[in-house]
Amino acid sequence: MQVLTNQVQALRKCVKGLEAENAGLKKNSCNSSKPPSSDIVKPRPAKPGRKRRRKLGGQLGHPKHVRLAFPPEQIDQTIEYELHDTTGLEPLDDWRAIQQIELLERPFVITEHRARRYRCKRTSKIITAALPEEVVQAGLLGPRLSALVAYHKGVCHMSYGTIQTFLGDVFGLLISTGQLAKVVQKASAAVAGAYEQLACALRSEDRVGVDETGHKDNGQGHWTWCFRADDFTVFKIDPSRGSGVLKEVLGETFGGVLGCDYFSAYRKYMADAGAMVQFCLAHLIREVRFLAEHTDKVLAHWGKKLLAQLRKLFQTLHRRWKLTAEGFSRAMDRIRREFLRLVRRPPDRNEARTLAERFRQHGGSYFTFLTVPGVKPTNNLTEQAIRFVVIDRRITQGTRGSAGQRWCERIWTILATCAQQGRSAFHFLVESTTADFRNQSQPSLLRATP
Repeated sequence: MQVLTNQVQALRKCVKGLEAENAGLKKNSCNSSKPPSSDIVKPRPAKPGRKRRRKLGGQLGHPKHVRLAFPPEQIDQTIEYELHDTTGLEPLDDWRAIQQIELLERPFVITEHRARRYRCKRTSKIITAALPEEVVQAGLLGPRLSALVAYHKGVCHMSYGTIQTFLGDVFGLLISTGQLAKVVQKASAAVAGAYEQLACALRSEDRVGVDETGHKDNGQGHWTWCFRADDFTVFKIDPSRGSGVLKEVLGETFGGVLGCDYFSAYRKYMADAGAMVQFCLAHLIREVRFLAEHTDKVLAHWGKKLLAQLRKLFQTLHRRWKLTAEGFSRAMDRIRREFLRLVRRPPDRNEARTLAERFRQHGGSYFTFLTVPGVKPTNNLTEQAIRFVVIDRRITQGTRGSAGQRWCERIWTILATCAQQGRSAFHFLVESTTADFRNQSQPSLLRATP
């Protein structure tokens, strides 16, 4: 009898382990911190009976969007077509117009800068006239073409070989990959000042969102850190995923609010630096959804109750403009207290006890947005900024040395910041390379405070 009892207990333990393993295999981007790209490899099963909400393309009843015509000052030439036989017809000052854009057959100019040499009659020494400094610094490619190469490399994820092919096929320019690599490093040096200025400004920001993703350098594991402020974003590549990176970038006494997930490095920095933190509620929702979809009915029931409170929280948040300040505050406080009451009374399950302990220690840091103006309840904007980096990593397979790392940090920072500020990244690259070649002060991406 004891043998059978032991076997049953062993089988129950085995079944419990298999259920936990099966639940882990069902994780996706909606119920865990896994990236959306993982759903492509292992797509989420469609819910039965659920149909597509709308058809692709333009929607019935929506206004039609038509491209605006180019203004007269942007039109280079106008060709008019008229009838040859206009007998019985009165010409009107009304035209059917088709505006057409065409690429020039040779959209560049080649300038040869020649400095005459002279021989001194007395010493026979050869003396050469001085070339402009910006011409010498630029070399083969001028500032605009240099910026275009850098744009292709940084924005379009193109390899040096692909850029070489593009310039050869489209422009008829034969440029070696070594020369292209030098051009990119010149562009990297040209934006170094703007990057350092933004990196230094992070320490004085009121709110900074932080996230990190993997990076490969010569096959070795590194981490790309993303720091997103209200007006700019800074990227940093580092071998470490620890809190030391946060201390290096933000300082050891950061006075703003840090928006992040519940990763241990952020909690350690929170304790060491005394920083105020807003843990991401979007991450929490995914974790709670995983519990609500668990095969363990007790755990799933508890998870569904937590998920219902989080749903109420965001529903109230989205209709904030309909409520008075006092009404909104009372509603959110009621939801917060009910959620904390539920989460701190977990069922007897490991996953539940782990989540409950988290909220016993740091529960208040999930609701910082209720007391500090301007703080977002999620870290979604930082995650969106880092998606470009993930795409670049998958296409380029990382970097091969410190020079490549610095280039990636700088160009990603320029691209993300220009997108935040509604600026053209290409035009900023042109301004930066032009100023660098002329030994002028580099342009800044840091907006002046009013």
